[in-house]
Amino acid sequence: MQGDRNNEVASDVDLLITKAVDGDADAFGRLYDMHVDRVYRHIYYRVGNVADAEDLTQRVFLKAWQAIRRYKKTSSPFLAWLMTISHNLVVDFYRSKKENVYLDFELPADETYSSPECSAEAHFEQQQLRRAILELPGDQQQVILMRFIGGFSYPEIASALGKSEGAIRVILHRALVRLRKILEKVRQ
Repeated sequence: MQGDRNNEVASDVDLLITKAVDGDADAFGRLYDMHVDRVYRHIYYRVGNVADAEDLTQRVFLKAWQAIRRYKKTSSPFLAWLMTISHNLVVDFYRSKKENVYLDFELPADETYSSPECSAEAHFEQQQLRRAILELPGDQQQVILMRFIGGFSYPEIASALGKSEGAIRVILHRALVRLRKILEKVRQ
């Protein structure tokens, strides 16, 4: 039953893409609605503030609309194409700022804390995790963010980064091992 639903969604997306390639702005608008949240979330966690994330997200979709006629359906999903555009824009964003600092921001809290002490402790742990992630190489940072912050599947990450699914799993495993070592060292 779930497989049938996934096939329907995939065929709906394919139909919208076909219409968008033919210049149908409404079809592209529906594609935008389907993907904007994930693109925004990915960019936000890379740049760290709402204004830049909103600006870059809009630029992703503007570039996608401008290039949609050249879009070729491959084994990669449409979202992977959007992620490639967003990755390139984030890289350009940091190049233009001459900065290479990612994650210099506050992660949104998912929980309400019972006391100020609990809140402070959670904030401190969040800062430690952020610093540990900053010590990872760029590809490991990106895979960690896409998998755990963006909620991307392994095939989606592989598609977006132009790597095999196995390579993504290896990168993620190495990143997690390295993170554990960094955090253990910090806590000693």
